[in-house]
Amino acid sequence: MTVYTPRRAARVLLVDADGRVLLFAGFDPARPEHRYWFTPGGGLDPGESPAEGAARELAEETGLRLSPVELGEPVWRDTIEFPFDGVWYRQEQEFFLVRVPSWEVDTAGFNAIEQATTTGHRWWSPADLAASAERYYPADLPGLLSRVLRAADESDAGEGGASC
Repeated sequence: MTVYTPRRAARVLLVDADGRVLLFAGFDPARPEHRYWFTPGGGLDPGESPAEGAARELAEETGLRLSPVELGEPVWRDTIEFPFDGVWYRQEQEFFLVRVPSWEVDTAGFNAIEQATTTGHRWWSPADLAASAERYYPADLPGLLSRVLRAADESDAGEGGASC
């Protein structure tokens, strides 16, 4: 029987003007052959709200500094189970959508485990993700991006506003 460590997390779908999402390349130190792409974000600190955690993680991992209020409401929530460094986690996570015209990623804020297990980053189009044989998380990322971007565009159009 697997014993799971509970974890709460906040993640960010950082999307540029070309509709590409930023993903980091990484691996599990307990299974170095298990390589994958993942969104910015991570575990919440004690007492931290998901928006606070997402803003903190975004600043640490990309250099982009936004207030929790600027992130708005989460666009998606799910619970996943996964191993990392020999520990099995059951993670409740919330995703925030952030749109930028462009962004030069600055990883100077990476912690020691991120420095050791993150090998790069790339801006991916949903089509490139869907056509790729690479492993990425969440597994339905192209579909998720399509849904949340369409909903955001419809919301902006309904309010008479424009997306960033």
